Amino acid sequence: MSDFTMINCCLILGACLLSSQVVWSQRVRVEYEVTSSPNGSVNLRCEFTNSGSTKLTQVSWMFERVEGDRHNIAVFHPIYGASFPNKDFVGRVQFTQSSLENPSIRIDKLRMSDAGRYICEYATYPSGNEQGTTTLIMLAKPKNSATAIPVQAGSSEVVVARCEAAQGKPEATISWITAIAGRYNHTSVPEMDGTVTVKSEYRMIPTPAENGKDITCLVNQKTQNEPKTFHLKLVVEYPPTVRIEGYDNNWYMGRTDAVLICEADANPEPTNVTWTAVSGQLPPSVSVDQNRLLVRKVDETVNTTFVCEVKNSLGSAKKEFSATVIDQPLPKVTSAGPVIGGIIAAVMILCLIGAGVAMYHKRRQRTENGEGPPKHKPPPPMKSGSSTEMLNKPQDKATAITETQPLSNPETYYYETNSGEPVTDLDDDNMGPPANGGTPHVWDGSGHPPDNESTTETLPPYAPADQNDIEASHANIAREESFVSQPMLV
Repeated sequence: MSDFTMINCCLILGACLLSSQVVWSQRVRVEYEVTSSPNGSVNLRCEFTNSGSTKLTQVSWMFERVEGDRHNIAVFHPIYGASFPNKDFVGRVQFTQSSLENPSIRIDKLRMSDAGRYICEYATYPSGNEQGTTTLIMLAKPKNSATAIPVQAGSSEVVVARCEAAQGKPEATISWITAIAGRYNHTSVPEMDGTVTVKSEYRMIPTPAENGKDITCLVNQKTQNEPKTFHLKLVVEYPPTVRIEGYDNNWYMGRTDAVLICEADANPEPTNVTWTAVSGQLPPSVSVDQNRLLVRKVDETVNTTFVCEVKNSLGSAKKEFSATVIDQPLPKVTSAGPVIGGIIAAVMILCLIGAGVAMYHKRRQRTENGEGPPKHKPPPPMKSGSSTEMLNKPQDKATAITETQPLSNPETYYYETNSGEPVTDLDDDNMGPPANGGTPHVWDGSGHPPDNESTTETLPPYAPADQNDIEASHANIAREESFVSQPMLV
């Protein structure tokens, strides 16, 4: 037989032995793991299955707190009955059914020390002993607490809050939520019964500004449905700081309602507030009501320096204030800002409305008079080989023609080109100067265009142009030399 065949046979034999052991071990059916809590109860189930020809003679329950250290706590024999040999479980353990096939037990009044492994072992014939193991896990809900620790303001880091989860199993976790700069630490202390106590402390440098600030402790643990939350407020103690309020710079002679108030910030609260004057005794017209100094009538005697002193259990503080008495009351100044602002806003709104109405009426009037933007696009000027001569007539001449001559009697208007020939324009709207800067000239009815030198401010009456003259003019003017549209009779 080859070595390869021998190896295969060994592997098959080992697999068969393991399978046989698994089959045998599966005949004692138990729960792998159960959980409970102190003072509770737990059922440990055990059952022998597929007994076949195997004879069951006895069943025993053993407790193993530490591996290898087993103690019998319950035994059942079909003839001799049940027995409970371990004194730690006497009165707390019992069989739920008095039979070898289902020898389950119940343990009451559980303790944390009951956590461990419980072995259900059968004595059988002819196969020997068979067993199954259940692990009991004891869960303990921690006793949670948290507190803020009063501290005095200073420059050293101290513990300002403490949070604790005592005697829990498994171990709890603690966290902090706060906007205050600081740090925290954790310590875990195992207890004799297997539980764990967790402590956490929050540390910071305390200042008066941190007094009353919020800090929250959160405790998480398996037995809790949700984290346990503790909302705390820091307690920082400090001596008083004093300020004097109420002076309005208007203590005039004869005034009867003047008052000064001594305000103090301290923790613990101030125990004593005292008013005095630097000059000695308080003026006779002054009285004191707790932290208020009341001036029944302002006179020259209150023109002095007042002192307020505040004390608490950590110390004291003083504040001085010098009052000035005037002869006449100050004029009352009323705030005219809102009134002026309202008036300005109203004026601006009215101006906007008036401008809008005026623009509307102006546009409507222009529409009714036929005015408006031109309804045609004037032709662009044409470039020619020779430069266009600028006529020396002022531009307002053409404008004068348009304004002085009504359009009810259409006339023919003539313009000069750089060649000296007259042309006419079709549109009345184009009575302005030509696009290239020329100035319109007017015919005097003689058949010849007027000279530049003979043009005066007074325009001659218009005369209709002869159709023959217009056609002759067209024949003498080249299209590319003209900078206006072709002459047409209006």
